[in-house]
Amino acid sequence: MSRMVADELKGAYQRARAEIPSIGVLTGGRSQPTLEEARVEFAKQISRSIDAILKDRYGPLIGVFSETAITEFLKSFESGLSRTKGDVTLVAQELIDRVLPSKHNSRKKGDR
Repeated sequence: MSRMVADELKGAYQRARAEIPSIGVLTGGRSQPTLEEARVEFAKQISRSIDAILKDRYGPLIGVFSETAITEFLKSFESGLSRTKGDVTLVAQELIDRVLPSKHNSRKKGDR
């Protein structure tokens, strides 16, 4: 019985290995997109969605104009997020330093 189980496992492993696509197939034969390419593609998708939702009310060109505006908004959002991340890191480090004094500071206070 164990021989039969081993053969089944070996067969399942070989089938699974044969079914795994190569890396080129997974990525479509191209490398990962740059941040700029990803931003533009994301803006296009948002623009298409806005166009589909608002074209009856505002006309069919709303998506075309919104694509550039969305791209610029994403750029400014990324730069603002980067600055905010730095500010939050500084504030968090300051709070940690005040709440959890370093060993060096506690030794100085104990020596006095």
